[in-house]
Amino acid sequence: MGMTMTQKILAAHAGLDKVSAGQLIEVNLDLVLGNDVTAPVAIKEMEKLKKKGIFDKDKIALVPDHFTPNKDIKSAQNCKCMRDFAKEYDITHYFEIGEMGIEHALLPEKGLVVAGDVVIGADSHTCTYGALGAFSTGVGSTDMAAGMATGKAWFKVPSALKFILKGKPAKWVSGKDIILHIIGMIGVDGARYQSMEFVGDGIAHLSMDDRFTIANMAIEAGAKNGIFSVDDVTIQYMKEHSSKPYTIYEADEDAEYEQVYEIELDKIRPTVAFPHLPENTRTIDEVGDIKIDQVVIGSCTNGRLDDLRAAARVLEGKKVAKGVRVIIFPATQKIYLQALEEGLIATFIKAGAVVSTPTCGPCLGGHMGVLAAGERAVSTTNRNFVGRMGHVDSEVYLASPAVAAASAVTGKISSPEELGL
Repeated sequence: MGMTMTQKILAAHAGLDKVSAGQLIEVNLDLVLGNDVTAPVAIKEMEKLKKKGIFDKDKIALVPDHFTPNKDIKSAQNCKCMRDFAKEYDITHYFEIGEMGIEHALLPEKGLVVAGDVVIGADSHTCTYGALGAFSTGVGSTDMAAGMATGKAWFKVPSALKFILKGKPAKWVSGKDIILHIIGMIGVDGARYQSMEFVGDGIAHLSMDDRFTIANMAIEAGAKNGIFSVDDVTIQYMKEHSSKPYTIYEADEDAEYEQVYEIELDKIRPTVAFPHLPENTRTIDEVGDIKIDQVVIGSCTNGRLDDLRAAARVLEGKKVAKGVRVIIFPATQKIYLQALEEGLIATFIKAGAVVSTPTCGPCLGGHMGVLAAGERAVSTTNRNFVGRMGHVDSEVYLASPAVAAASAVTGKISSPEELGL
């Protein structure tokens, strides 16, 4: 049998002609990523290793983004640990306040990941970079430590699921709706330790921002990674953002898949994931009357420019409903600046929203929008399990930026269509 996209990338980085599902291999890494939650643990583990130093100062990225700007003394200590480590080893890609962003939006923007790369990150949403045709996956801090020291990692080669995307999404249907639809269909364990491989003519109708969103939430289906076939849109993005050479891998015609799904994009409706799992999905037509207290628009899932533009189109000339708090956080400084230049930030503020510096804070219930008991939030983030964004008796509903913005205006979960848009 032939190999999938993921298997070809892993084979190349293991120096092998062929690999098969279940095989244990050691691969060479193109990039190792850590943040202010996971990197300090990895740094302490490195102190225990006999091998001292790092494998390549240009192939490590450290991004303090979770509890930054520092929310407390512990957060400050963790960031200082990263800062001191980056300085000691002269790490090229250390992004501090002022030039940082949410890691999974920042690294592609900085051109640090391209098609054909193998990337590990001590953060589960490292799978985001599969949108570029790379193999990227989350690992633990000890694996990150070993990666920084040796430039290598062990993997069990995953089997694969194939998703053939067909047609063109309807108005107000985005990458977030597509991946929520898929997770609702296969479940949060539907792709457990498998590669979710996205192909088909429907990809041409998805922006890179849509693709990043879909790949980002592959982990919410239990996947080892998500990966898109590379097309002209991907190549153009890489040319605009990176000077690194890239390699395009395409699955063999006889590649083996555990399951093949055909997804008709034109039939997908705006979709919402109810508490307390991303698989608990309903279309906007099935939602009912769900009043809300807070709206969060941003994150590594939906904090990119397309996302902010969609939210601004809904909020333009409107006001946030009384009693609803709206927090919008662009994913990087560059996105923030472009949103400012396009007038999006003015639209948000005039509507009654607050705009934050890039941070992961609200998504994980860390800071900048923690929920109290009994409160409900509509959020463009990626997880909604019990206590994810605050008190264990709060509720999180996952949705697209367009639905989140419309909900902010009506005070209940709503579609832009309800506003006549």
